[in-house]
Amino acid sequence: MNSDAADSETKGGIVKIANYRDVEAREVGDPGAKGVTIRWLISKKDGAPNFAMRLFEIRGSGYTPYHSHDWEHEVFILKGNGSLVTENGTRPLSEGCVVFVPGTQNHQFRNASDENLVFICLVPVEK
Repeated sequence: MNSDAADSETKGGIVKIANYRDVEAREVGDPGAKGVTIRWLISKKDGAPNFAMRLFEIRGSGYTPYHSHDWEHEVFILKGNGSLVTENGTRPLSEGCVVFVPGTQNHQFRNASDENLVFICLVPVEK
């Protein structure tokens, strides 16, 4: 995909088209996180008023913090194997899995292999 022409004008505003590799990967520095990067693929900065799309990569033996918040997550596993840890136990995850995590539910994503666990996560934009 050519990201030189990443944005184009439309009747409703700007359409963003970009290669995810061109979006900065930032290390997740939250306490309780290990080996996790995040790319904010689509966010409020792009004019998205309702949802943000993020790409997470968790390196081998890495994990997100075990935490909760008021908003839900919709997740699509693109690559790798791991698990979702919640108050109700641990469930395996693999390529092609979709996950819904309701708001206020404690959760953690863990990588179960040496290969990166890669997933897209959609969340509501804070208003």
